[in-house]
Amino acid sequence: TDKKKFHTASVGQAFRLRPFHVLVATAGGYAGYRKYEGYKLEQLEERGIEVPVKLASEWKVALYKSVPTRLLSRAWGRLNQVELPTWLRKPVYSLYIWTFGVNMKEAAVEDLHHYRNLSEFFRRKLKPQARPVCCLHSVISPSDGKILNFGQVKNCEVEQVKGVTYSLESFLGPRISREELRFSQAPPRNSFQQQLVTKEGNELYHCVIYLAPGDYHCFHSPTDWRVSHRRHFPGSLMSVNPGVARWIKELFCHNERVVLTGDWKHGFFSLTAVGATNVGSIRIYFDQDLHTNSPCYSKGSYNDFSFISNNNKEGIPMRKGEHLGEFNLGSTIVLIFEAPKDFKFHLKAGQKIHFGEALGSL
Repeated sequence: TDKKKFHTASVGQAFRLRPFHVLVATAGGYAGYRKYEGYKLEQLEERGIEVPVKLASEWKVALYKSVPTRLLSRAWGRLNQVELPTWLRKPVYSLYIWTFGVNMKEAAVEDLHHYRNLSEFFRRKLKPQARPVCCLHSVISPSDGKILNFGQVKNCEVEQVKGVTYSLESFLGPRISREELRFSQAPPRNSFQQQLVTKEGNELYHCVIYLAPGDYHCFHSPTDWRVSHRRHFPGSLMSVNPGVARWIKELFCHNERVVLTGDWKHGFFSLTAVGATNVGSIRIYFDQDLHTNSPCYSKGSYNDFSFISNNNKEGIPMRKGEHLGEFNLGSTIVLIFEAPKDFKFHLKAGQKIHFGEALGSL
């Protein structure tokens, strides 16, 4: 009898549900459900059916944010670094290729046995001829992906998808000093949007590119410009697929992101790499001090780094098409830049695009 009681107590203890486990299981299931809903919305969009916007309530966003996505992303990153046995590499990578529609004919190395772990496979390089850089247009796509939105910035609000906006100031953070920017030729303005426009007669434009898991994961310089400043926002790592972007207002302001700002021939220029679930690692090649998805961070904080110093007054010069950085899986690139009023985008919302193809020109 004593043995039976002891056995029963052990089993009961093993299956006792704790509040944390219930919370994680519930939130994880809900996040999975939202991903499925997002997939269905994408299918409707591809068929040309307009989908009404349904924003999440505060409690739903809080529930989603309660999922330990930062911890899961760090665990995923470590798993990606584990070297796979040679005999296992082809089956694992083939499943990934089949699931996400990866075109390995574009890869610089097509032999799957060459990639020692998932991380190397995600960061695979392409053949030089696979992505020719357009020379005719002033701004090119910095990455492969899907165009979520583009156009002029209006009333200090930017569209992450059609009908869902976020604050320009919340996304980029407070204005950095004019001494750091150097290139301003316009007098001080009132609104944050006006402060970014440095030349009279110019407008502020934006473009959002979503990188799916099957896309090429590196990103490049979209034009000839100089990077003068980096601002890193630690934050959540929620999914940024179009379905979730349509569901959570200011999603990009909640998530971890790295904002690079500087100038090009027409004034202010910025490129922001937004993190997402399983994409805690954002790497900028020329910035060795950047460390993303750190276990310790203060909510709402950010840290700045200037590339302008006494020894380097020009910042970091970038040529159009030059390698700039990489994601660990897939995520989102947001361009916000200043240009004359006759700047035109050569895009359609929802279209697929490759690195090197034209975004717009004068």
